[in-house]
Amino acid sequence: MSVQRDDPRLAGLEVYRVGGAVRDKLLGWPVYDNDWVVVGATPDAMLKRGFKPVGRDFPVFLHPDSAEEYALARTERKAGHGYAGFQVIASPDVTLEDDLLRRDLTINAIAEAPDGMLIDPFNGQQDIEARRLRHVSPAFSEDPLRVLRTARFLARYQPLGFAIASETLALMNDVSRSGELAYLAAERVWLETQKALGEAAPASYFTTLEQCEALSTWWPELAGDALKQALVDMALGMDSASLASADWRYALLVSRLTETEREALAQRLRLPNAVAQLARHVALTRELLADALNPSAVARWLERLDAWRKPAQVDAQLTLVAVLAPEQVAALKGAWQATQQVSPQTLMAEGYQGAALGAALKERRQQAIVEALA
Repeated sequence: MSVQRDDPRLAGLEVYRVGGAVRDKLLGWPVYDNDWVVVGATPDAMLKRGFKPVGRDFPVFLHPDSAEEYALARTERKAGHGYAGFQVIASPDVTLEDDLLRRDLTINAIAEAPDGMLIDPFNGQQDIEARRLRHVSPAFSEDPLRVLRTARFLARYQPLGFAIASETLALMNDVSRSGELAYLAAERVWLETQKALGEAAPASYFTTLEQCEALSTWWPELAGDALKQALVDMALGMDSASLASADWRYALLVSRLTETEREALAQRLRLPNAVAQLARHVALTRELLADALNPSAVARWLERLDAWRKPAQVDAQLTLVAVLAPEQVAALKGAWQATQQVSPQTLMAEGYQGAALGAALKERRQQAIVEALA
């Protein structure tokens, strides 16, 4: 949608739609979120119109009715390391072109006026037509997060034929060699990675980072030959709706790493507990399927999945088994169902209690697995 001309809160403001909404509209993709830039205004002017300020680092305001973001036109100056190492300059003197100049890629530096006219000083439309991801200016290299963002955009748009411009890839290599990537916050690295994992071509995110020498900073466990196998493993779940989430793709990606490597990566990226746990469970399932099923191995698998307290975790891994080893699903389901028939209440009625009850439960479940696999 265009700027609402009849919105009294916007009357007298010079407002443009910018960024992803314009880009995706030009690509023919649905637009779900709009971002707006306001030129020539001050924070006080926005507050008087009822806009609500958000954040402390940037002059961004939420529309009181639509909750869409309206940012004052701004420019930036490098003042430190990492993504946050910038001094933001927002004033009525900052022009629309100044604001677009600070953006990462030309396809993200197109603005749309209220009458639908496009303002495209850096030829983003040409790059969309050419299916090219190209940086706006040399200032691209000042923000190391842009290395990850560019790789993420490739993961989204590669199926449309997009590629990274050679000069942009050269800048990404320069950033990697500068050591600036190490100053990024782990949470931001994971956020970009998680988004990339949810895109149509997630493998291109990691191959791009390897190509520009960025992989070794945050993902040294996946460098070299390990990445090739990891991407093959991740692809195994690509056609399964049940395994299509970013979390599942990550878990498959790291499933062949050693426990030490996997935990080091989880700690370095400060992964959410649920993601790290899923990665552990997928590795357990891979380990189980590596050899012929035997009762002891199945029992250990169920125990480490905390099966009887959290049965949903077993069901999730059975979904994975159906993809990795469909011929073994029936046997594992049968063993799992058999153990669920072992009742603690029955054993308590037989007089077991305390440590003896726990030992009897383990023994009976083991026997149930033996019989189910026979």
